[in-house]
Amino acid sequence: MTDKIRIMLVDDHAVVRSGLGAFLSVNPDLELVGEAEDGEQAIVQAAIVKPDVILMDLMMPVMDGVAATAAIKKQHPGIQIIALTSFQEEELVQNVLKAGAIGYLMKNVSARELAAAIKAAKAGKPTLAPEATQALVHASQQAQETEVLTERERDVLKLLVEGLNNAEIAERLVVSLSTVKYHISNILMKLGVDNRVAAVTKAIQKKMV
Repeated sequence: MTDKIRIMLVDDHAVVRSGLGAFLSVNPDLELVGEAEDGEQAIVQAAIVKPDVILMDLMMPVMDGVAATAAIKKQHPGIQIIALTSFQEEELVQNVLKAGAIGYLMKNVSARELAAAIKAAKAGKPTLAPEATQALVHASQQAQETEVLTERERDVLKLLVEGLNNAEIAERLVVSLSTVKYHISNILMKLGVDNRVAAVTKAIQKKMV
């Protein structure tokens, strides 16, 4: 018989905690050792109960799950943290993984998938919900697009977004009109668009400036 995986739940909704607790109680390999309803409590509890895996909600009062994850991982690098949330914003996914979470699951995950993710986390293997994977792929594509623009092209793009015309951009950047036109044609080519309106639209959508 292997040792049970010690689990702590962090969620500001008691009903979520009781639901997860019920799921853990019927799973012979898993044991619930602690609960917390916000990030600050989570940090205190983690030090006391020393769980193997924490299921961490992200949107909580007092201190959110990203800040709590970073603090707990700093103090207890051996504790694995799985973000369990109903949010899939790119920034949230990136931030909590950067903070040290090993997994990112949506709250509609099945009991079997959750158990598998907990066991994987204990073994040091990440589990990401398809939504989280998609968000990371999208974010890295954005980063690549922004990286392909030179610093000067980004300056020009920023001014295009502000609504300046070529002459005004030339004046603002103290360059010739032909230089501005050259930069704009490069920007259009790199962004894969054929006019400045489309370039501005894409820049705003992708938060490139």
